[in-house]
Amino acid sequence: MIDLTALAEFAPAIWRGLLVTVEICAVSLMLGLVLGLVVALLGRLPFRPLHWLIRGYVEIWRGTPLLLQLFILYYGGPSLGFTPSAYLAGVLGMSLYTGAYLSEIFRGGFDAVPPGQIEAARMLGFTRLKTVRHIEVPQMLKLVVPPTTNQMISIIKESAVLSVITVPELTLTTTRIVSETFNVVEPYLLLGLAYWSITSLVAFASRRVERRLVQA
Repeated sequence: MIDLTALAEFAPAIWRGLLVTVEICAVSLMLGLVLGLVVALLGRLPFRPLHWLIRGYVEIWRGTPLLLQLFILYYGGPSLGFTPSAYLAGVLGMSLYTGAYLSEIFRGGFDAVPPGQIEAARMLGFTRLKTVRHIEVPQMLKLVVPPTTNQMISIIKESAVLSVITVPELTLTTTRIVSETFNVVEPYLLLGLAYWSITSLVAFASRRVERRLVQA
């Protein structure tokens, strides 16, 4: 039987953890979106050494677990002369991880733009920059909203691993409540409801954005 009194008792602490999770995810996703777009655009430049650097970044960050990357940043950073706080290590790790995945989504979006539209823009006298800005980016954005949304939702759920490096987000807060009160069902029920609420809001917002882009 679910104890409603316990739910009310644990709610304030869960709420504080939720705010930390929302803040970290919002910052990381914004930085990841910018990083992913920049990497995707740089990958379109005809400069092979840059392509190698980009592929190295993407393959390493996509090919290793986020948890391992956080361990290296937070626990291994001091040996490399970099001593980040748990919060900074979490934001940096999630941003780099998100950027690697989103750069591939954006690259696929750019590749899906019909070549005929690019050729038509060049025939009309568009510069390379104008072609990217007015033709390729708008077309790409319409194509990448669904996969980008899926990736954002995945990252929000993966933010739970930040608890391992002592970031006081949702999962760590809930785990501490369970260990202190020996009450399992109610705290984890609130935890699940909190993550579901965040991801549902992201999915709802993305559908609105997608409709606007299609109508534009």
